[in-house]
Amino acid sequence: MRFVRAILWNRRGATAVEYGLVLALITLIVSVSIREVAGTTVDMWNMIDTKVAKH
Repeated sequence: MRFVRAILWNRRGATAVEYGLVLALITLIVSVSIREVAGTTVDMWNMIDTKVAKH
């Protein structure tokens, strides 16, 4: 019983999980942002290539 109480009152595990969730969210946001910037950059270079090829 003492062991169960110790686990229930221990907050270190909860803090580690919270940090893990924050890190996962930041990683997801960075990944999506890089993907969007890359897509925009590719579109820009394709537009430039098309305009240069016409001349």
